[in-house]
Amino acid sequence: MESKTFDIVVSSPVSQTFRTERVGADFDLRVPEIRERFAGEIAIPDDWRVGLIVGASGTGKSTIARELFGECVCSGFEWRAPSVIDDMPRGASVEEIERMFYAVGFGSVPSWLKPFRVLSNGERMRVELARALLSDSPVVCFDEFTSVVDRRVAETACIAVAKAVRRTGRRFVAVSCHRDVAEWLAPDWAFDTETMQNFRQPAAHNTDSASEGARRANGGDFAAITI
Repeated sequence: MESKTFDIVVSSPVSQTFRTERVGADFDLRVPEIRERFAGEIAIPDDWRVGLIVGASGTGKSTIARELFGECVCSGFEWRAPSVIDDMPRGASVEEIERMFYAVGFGSVPSWLKPFRVLSNGERMRVELARALLSDSPVVCFDEFTSVVDRRVAETACIAVAKAVRRTGRRFVAVSCHRDVAEWLAPDWAFDTETMQNFRQPAAHNTDSASEGARRANGGDFAAITI
């Protein structure tokens, strides 16, 4: 068992403008800066594959993830190609990309040929997951995981990602404000930024039956894909 400790202070200077001074006067808040502190310890098993950092907005999820996992946090992808398949990492073969698209539940082949900007929110999230998992990073930390999709899409995405990560031997950390992902991801460790403590996640799904449901929802048999 490994313990990752953190003690982070985030400081934001307050500019002196008419509006900020008015707010300060209205709410008796006259300070030169706003300071937030996030401190805690995450217990992580040695053989983990899937982790979860969860909590409400403003509780330090993204800050903690960046502190602990640094460059492994996925953000700021650029989407310039006329098709999302051409926006995947250059070192990935077409076969590897196809398998990963299926693995994350992005099974609509015509959508592979579309540019990122025209995809639905659910498709965009799956494409971003595929691109992250096709990178050569040993750990993939995905911020705002399932934040912009409905919960049915979130469930199928969680099941697909957890299965793909465990099959490839990669490590994946989801950072989310939605607690329901704990049940669907069945992470090896889970940390709550509201209590700053690990918490016991629900029992793991039956992956065979869950994957069948996800397969139907996504139109592809990713359960049969070997990555």
